[in-house]
Amino acid sequence: MKKLRNLWFIILIIAYWGTVVVAEYLKYKDPKQPLNVRIEDLLGRMTLAEKIGQMSQIERKIALTNPEALKTYFIGSVLSGGGSVPSPLASTEAWVNMVNGIQKVALSTRLGIPVIYGIDAVHGHNNVYKATVFPHNVGLGATRDPALVKKIGAATALEVRATGIPYVFAPCVAIQMGRCYESYSEDQRLFKQ
Repeated sequence: MKKLRNLWFIILIIAYWGTVVVAEYLKYKDPKQPLNVRIEDLLGRMTLAEKIGQMSQIERKIALTNPEALKTYFIGSVLSGGGSVPSPLASTEAWVNMVNGIQKVALSTRLGIPVIYGIDAVHGHNNVYKATVFPHNVGLGATRDPALVKKIGAATALEVRATGIPYVFAPCVAIQMGRCYESYSEDQRLFKQ
């Protein structure tokens, strides 16, 4: 009986050692590595399809109704465009849960690359229930007050970050054409600092 127990113990040690030796060191996941080393390691591991997927962005509705698309196509970015909300009158918690759920799917892929989640917050975090809504950029440009515009940007950033979203499609610093309300002015020097 003692020989059998010793044999099992040896088998367990060999199995454990095998898993430790086989475990691959992933430089791209090591924050102690220099950034260029991490980037080169990750790019060297990616297939062409994964690289293309990382340059692709889908709308939030697609990510929620078909989460497998995130995995299948290695999607790099998800967007909540104007009016794209998790539910009517969604709370901050609902937004955080939605973004975390999408992120969980992305992190379960072979390389575990998180998605970049972005939102249209061009005049405040206006997709979120009870968030502050500010005038569009053209209205802010009419104030001729760059300090005010900077404060509005900071307030918007704070509200966006509170919902778990790290990226906004704002501010839009552009000359007037087409969507004039997204520009501060026809004079590009107005808010140049």
